[in-house]
Amino acid sequence: MGRRPALVVLALVALGGGPGHGQELPGDFVLLSQIDPSIQQDLRYAGRHNFMGRRIAGYDGNECVVKRAVGAALREVQRELRPRGLSLKMLDCYRPVRASRDMVAWAQDGRETAAERRYNPGFSKAELFRLGYIAERSGHSTGAAVDLTLVDLRAPKGPPFDPSRDYADCTAPAALRAPEGSVDMGTGYDCSDAKAHTAARSISAEQRRWRTILVGAMTRQGFVNYSKEWWHFSMPGVASGAYDFPVPRR
Repeated sequence: MGRRPALVVLALVALGGGPGHGQELPGDFVLLSQIDPSIQQDLRYAGRHNFMGRRIAGYDGNECVVKRAVGAALREVQRELRPRGLSLKMLDCYRPVRASRDMVAWAQDGRETAAERRYNPGFSKAELFRLGYIAERSGHSTGAAVDLTLVDLRAPKGPPFDPSRDYADCTAPAALRAPEGSVDMGTGYDCSDAKAHTAARSISAEQRRWRTILVGAMTRQGFVNYSKEWWHFSMPGVASGAYDFPVPRR
């Protein structure tokens, strides 16, 4: 879930309306689409295709917002990948503080559906907070952390996510779990399981190759991967406090 807590939270900024195209963003934040429109975006928390099964607080739209230095580095990663027929796909970028609070409240509400359990098949959602999968403070709120995957531009487009379908859990073979619209990394996004650890041995050689490509390309541009989530990367030295303005609409 890209939920690793930030070490320091220095500032909160609450804006009445959601900034969008033509509106200034605070704190050196930028819209990734204005830096590199070729990078695909599928912000899972702006819809129903996520572990909570609904739009999460603060995600007014499907727009990746990052600190300027992070956006510039992502553009360089994309430039490296495109000649190989690949593209980045952003799954989460800047995350408002209110979204993290929404996640914590959800984890502690005492209810759990079968669809929610797909993301944490080994334990109940009440354990997510205690085990550190969900935190009140997230590095995403600083604009220095992103969740992302790879898309093979030569591959046929897969089926769309259907919230009414009974998919297998996030550790199942790709054909059985909820569609990701990306390469097969061995688990779905936001999978709270040891199989989602970047160096997990329980994945195939092809799945490991995709993870290696992603980590290598990101590392060469200064990103650091979180070892328990193959999709989560952060850029050291960029964070300057946590923010709470809503994610803007496109």
